[in-house]
Amino acid sequence: MQSLDETLTSLSDELRTVEAALAEPDVASDLARLRDLSRRHKILTEIVTTWTAFTNVRDDLVTAREMFNESTGDEREIWRDEMTTAELRLEELQLEIETLLLPRDPNDGRNVIIEIRGAEGGEEANLFAADLAEMYRRYAAQRGWKLEVVEERESPQGGLDEVTFLIKGDDAWQRLEQEGGVHRVQRVPVTEAKGRVHTSSATVSVLPEAEEVDVEIEPNEIRVDVYRSSGPGGQSVNTTDSAVRITHLPTGIVVSMQDEKSQIQNRAKAMIVLRSRLLKAAQDAQASELGDLKRSQLGGGGRSEKIRTYNFKENRVTDHRIGLTLHSLDATLQGDLDPLVDALLADKRARQLGEGDGR
Repeated sequence: MQSLDETLTSLSDELRTVEAALAEPDVASDLARLRDLSRRHKILTEIVTTWTAFTNVRDDLVTAREMFNESTGDEREIWRDEMTTAELRLEELQLEIETLLLPRDPNDGRNVIIEIRGAEGGEEANLFAADLAEMYRRYAAQRGWKLEVVEERESPQGGLDEVTFLIKGDDAWQRLEQEGGVHRVQRVPVTEAKGRVHTSSATVSVLPEAEEVDVEIEPNEIRVDVYRSSGPGGQSVNTTDSAVRITHLPTGIVVSMQDEKSQIQNRAKAMIVLRSRLLKAAQDAQASELGDLKRSQLGGGGRSEKIRTYNFKENRVTDHRIGLTLHSLDATLQGDLDPLVDALLADKRARQLGEGDGR
């Protein structure tokens, strides 16, 4: 078994190989290879940079120990403090390296497609879906990500039947992938005259954006239907057949898009979503026997399948997967999701490290 130094030396050699490959003239014309090399370069650079810092601190520790043994009096105590500082920093860097060496999610670095829908609870569920959509808009802004609305369908009372976002950011997938699932809300609906608390739910689906080089779709594999767009309540909002519905015949996956006035734009957006669903389906094929692409995240959309609860009366948000409760619901809905996301990431890393140790 390779030692840590041997592993990192090998990765350092690989980084130089990747850098040389990126400098080759023909790589720029091969988009798939350029993308893969660029992603690998970013991963290796982070690992090698951290390892360089680790070796520097390790050398500092050796020097501090030597000076400590040769010193006396106050000078000895100064070197003792240097040793303590270096030892603590060395532990931090070693944990960071071990985390960086964990198996990478194949979707790291990809952009993200988020689909939000009202589930159980009627119009209150749609209103909550709108609250979640605003929460993710604000979070994307705080993280410096670019958010594009792919599709948005309002419900009769101002909620959202459905909304689809494309979020672009280097760490968007890493920080958003665990948002997928059933989100439950407990509050007094605006339509409730007696002040009773109702429980409703909305579903959030998180997909990695697929590029054309990831998923090839032959023209004879899809059926494209066009129709007139409709708004809340079904009223027509366009006088031309600009809405597009694409059916992927081999899988039966259907994507409808009507947000744009142009049929061409709606078709382009629908193809983005379709490719992403097909990519996720392919990735899940060996891990799950479920036929529905998002069933592993969403279940049936029922309240009992919740991953998170938002309780307005107690200003409380609870993530049931890690047993974390925060009494800061107001801040969470304003986009302050980092406390939840960081805790989920820490739990994931701990489980991965535990599996690596054989625990």
